[in-house]
Amino acid sequence: MSESATSGVREMTVASAFGGMRSVSPVVFKAGCPDCRGRFELAASAFRLAIGATSRTTFYSFTCPECGASVRKPAGERIVELLTGGGVSTLRLHSTL
Repeated sequence: MSESATSGVREMTVASAFGGMRSVSPVVFKAGCPDCRGRFELAASAFRLAIGATSRTTFYSFTCPECGASVRKPAGERIVELLTGGGVSTLRLHSTL
């Protein structure tokens, strides 16, 4: 970092700001299959999140890696927050009147 003689404000370069950072680990989520009762970890890319106008139309889904079943589970506010923060693809459903 360098300091400007006139302003007393320190300038930061991109290299110095991110110099100590290391690569970020991919986000994984723990999940379970209601069909085969398997428990596993899945990457964010394995999930889909649909956000609807009501709690009945807000859900996440994935395919069980053990038995191949399509799994769909309701997603409350906290689940939506975690999945979107973890990079899960989101589809916003619009109601038709």
